[in-house]
Amino acid sequence: MNKTVVIDIVGLSANLIGEHTPFLSEYVKSRHTTPIKPVLPAVTTTSQSCYVTGKWPSEHGIVANGWYDRDDAEMKFWKQSNKLVKAEKIWDAAKRQDPSFTCSKMFWWYNMYSTADFSVTPRPQYHADGVKAPDCYAYPASLRDELQQDLGQFPLFNFWGPNANIKSTKWIADASLWVDRKHDP
Repeated sequence: MNKTVVIDIVGLSANLIGEHTPFLSEYVKSRHTTPIKPVLPAVTTTSQSCYVTGKWPSEHGIVANGWYDRDDAEMKFWKQSNKLVKAEKIWDAAKRQDPSFTCSKMFWWYNMYSTADFSVTPRPQYHADGVKAPDCYAYPASLRDELQQDLGQFPLFNFWGPNANIKSTKWIADASLWVDRKHDP
């Protein structure tokens, strides 16, 4: 199998790539790219679930970023278990064809308990005193410590909200390159 990299840049469409995005412009010119037919609703978890399964929301079951849980009588948003996606993932299909196939799934949603060989996703720690500490979930578990030893703590508070900035994007890119160099998935 050929090595393939899928980079999901939420909200980016081809018409936005140009003079104001010089790196992406050069990258697209020098690589093979494939447009993806958009899905509705065009929200993160629905779209990403389509990309990793090749199925429509009616087939994989992810129709929004959240849902109403009748048992708990509450809205549940941004859950992270890969088991919520009810369709075969492309890396599982690839492993069936070639048992030596490996896959890294870096910072896609529904990344916890994934069958990908390497995965990392934002996951804060919630302490008994109410403090929310920046952290991430990784598989294998040792990957979290290795990444944070080499790259520093994942900058969770620069990933979401009013302080979101390039710092978290850089950490994600560096972590993805680190996994690629060390494990060559």
